[in-house]
Amino acid sequence: AMFARLALCSRLPSRNWQSNGCSVSFRAFSQAKFSLPRPHGKSFAHRSELKQAKRIVVKLGSAVVTRGDECGLALGRLASIVEQVAMLQNQGREMMIVTSGAVAFGKQRLRHEILLSQSVRQALHSGQNQLKEMSIPVLEARACAAAGQSGLMALYEAMFTQYSTCTAQILVTNLDFHDEQKRRNLNSTLHELLRMNIVPIINTNDAVVPPPVPNSDLQGVNVISIKDNDSLAARLAVEMKADLLIALSDVEGLYDSPPGTDDAKLIDIFYPGDQQSITYGTKSRVGIGGMEAKVKAALWALQGGTSVVIANGTHPKVTGHVITDIVEGKKVGTFFSEVKPAGPTVEQQTEMARHAGRSLASLHPEQRGEIICCLAELLTEKKDEILSANKKDLEIATASGRFSHALINRLALSTSKLNSLAIGLRQLSVSSRDSVGRVLRRTRVANNLELEQITVPIGVLLVIFESRPDCLPQVSALAIASGNALLLKGGKEAANTNKILHQLTQEALSIHGVADAIQLVSTREEVEDLCRLDKMIDLIIPRGSSQLVREIQRAAKGIPVLGHSEGVCHVYIDSDASIDKAIDIGIDSKCDYPAACNAMETLLIHRDLLTDSRQYFCGPRFASYLTFSPSEVKSLRTEYGDLECCIEVVDSMQDAVDHIHKYGSSHTDVIVTENEETAEQFLQQVDSACVFWNSSSRFADGYRFGLGAEVGISTARIHARGPVGLEGLLTTKWVLRGEGHTVADFSEQGSMTYLHENIPVPQGNFS
Repeated sequence: AMFARLALCSRLPSRNWQSNGCSVSFRAFSQAKFSLPRPHGKSFAHRSELKQAKRIVVKLGSAVVTRGDECGLALGRLASIVEQVAMLQNQGREMMIVTSGAVAFGKQRLRHEILLSQSVRQALHSGQNQLKEMSIPVLEARACAAAGQSGLMALYEAMFTQYSTCTAQILVTNLDFHDEQKRRNLNSTLHELLRMNIVPIINTNDAVVPPPVPNSDLQGVNVISIKDNDSLAARLAVEMKADLLIALSDVEGLYDSPPGTDDAKLIDIFYPGDQQSITYGTKSRVGIGGMEAKVKAALWALQGGTSVVIANGTHPKVTGHVITDIVEGKKVGTFFSEVKPAGPTVEQQTEMARHAGRSLASLHPEQRGEIICCLAELLTEKKDEILSANKKDLEIATASGRFSHALINRLALSTSKLNSLAIGLRQLSVSSRDSVGRVLRRTRVANNLELEQITVPIGVLLVIFESRPDCLPQVSALAIASGNALLLKGGKEAANTNKILHQLTQEALSIHGVADAIQLVSTREEVEDLCRLDKMIDLIIPRGSSQLVREIQRAAKGIPVLGHSEGVCHVYIDSDASIDKAIDIGIDSKCDYPAACNAMETLLIHRDLLTDSRQYFCGPRFASYLTFSPSEVKSLRTEYGDLECCIEVVDSMQDAVDHIHKYGSSHTDVIVTENEETAEQFLQQVDSACVFWNSSSRFADGYRFGLGAEVGISTARIHARGPVGLEGLLTTKWVLRGEGHTVADFSEQGSMTYLHENIPVPQGNFS
């Protein structure tokens, strides 16, 4: 009965109990998801570790709680924050809220009451409905806090009730932390509330709080003056041995200079000792702290063993999941860490790549060709080191048991693969000599006014690839040839191989002083975090599974993505096909390399081929393998990536085309037929990146097409399609050469007219 009453009081979502006392299930007392709290005293070193945070303090600044017009509470933001806190609480975490807003809410409330009172009095005494100009007296902060606190708590209680979560109000002052008995009482109360699955909502008791003690902000781990809710949240987090403190305000995080100023950059990770490089701006529109107070409080909490993230709680696009995103380890706001990585951040790497990439683009074509040839030589000279590193990756991947046979095959390198890579790179170095700066079109717009369209690099490329380390030198060579900066993110399973291949790439780049143009991201950056660098990255190219491509396409909202969804490739055997050719093409398309995206996944057979008079028999040994017919396919859109495929019957070539358009992925599709007219119709009608006649689907490859290398197969219809080689990594710009021409000269009253004459482009400009 006691448990039943307690559950009813605290509105616990899990209320399974039996009156005989034999079975009691309470989420509040369950440690199913989390182990006992980790030893306190050491904060998390990396964002990814925040997923382990069990006890979390969420601090809400005044700008988060109140509306932008200061005429009420931001109900939508508060509702979203409450929902996230309740969700984390229901996961088994222990949540505490330090809230501002009582003073601001009370000020708004009192202003409204005063205006209402004045308007009534003036209406009664004026004898007319015309009101005189009303003035608002200066409102004392303590009175505002007293008027606003009750309404603020009532709102929290109502919102949390919707999630069957109970709240409790605690008001504190600085003295409560300096009086040992009060401090122990506060600690005991908070622990008891957390034990009962209740969310404590803490605020400074601004109705009675004395002025802060001057110059006593930071005096060691055990003392911090409670001047505002930033210092309160920090003190509370350390006192309660919280794993994480999330401080929400009206800015994205900590900037190296005041937000809104030119060149102000958001600091992803902030380390103790870096505060000298920060220039602080003005305080919040309604708060009393400011960013400097937040940083001081955050560093104090970090010193006490609590990790801290400062983030924006007012941005409409992110507020709905800012707290849960932080707990999931996503790159949101500024993360405070005591562990400074040895290498540069990914933002610094991107800046380095962009700067060196511009130097790379300005090199002579022969110089870029020399770099690629040097890389090709290093692949053969250092093959023993490369294969040794690859062997380590293979052993680790195999021992983990997490990778399929197909993925292991993609991960493996061999001498023949390295030789093929080297040949392809040498081929690329020759064919790319006149790629950057090539004139595509010349026009004489008017007399002495000429226009050129020339090829130029795209800028900074981000290539994300899984398993296949041979992708690294291929993509690097293409970036070098096209003059693009490159950011590479490889799979962890190929870490050792990627490391040495990147070292060799930088060694080749260094012969012309542009080693930084290609960067390998080896930090703990998540793919989704990289996709948020929309101001630094110009194009994302994913190479890997269809799931990876889809995830990147969803995450990269501000950056173009060049990729394909799946490689659901078809081979259609027409009624006029040569059976011998069909057998050879079908076997090669499926069995040459089943894990490749250009491998056949569906074999389409014309129904006439099943109605001939030939009969087939099998011996007793073969018959033992045919005890039942093949199982029915679950989906006609499956990319198997292994020695498996679907076989389907179609009535005609047009039926095959319709099937491909319905179930295919616009990658590579093949027709096998001796009828030229049928073949041409198939080639014209099938809308795929690659369409073949009497040849294996495995030819869909940049090296086999003579591109030297490729960054992947694009099934998109904009910019580049099919195997994307050098041309797909270039864009264009227009160059106009005149002699003081103005548009006014070409108006109706002007003295000049447009000619728009095409000028032949010299053949020497083409590769």
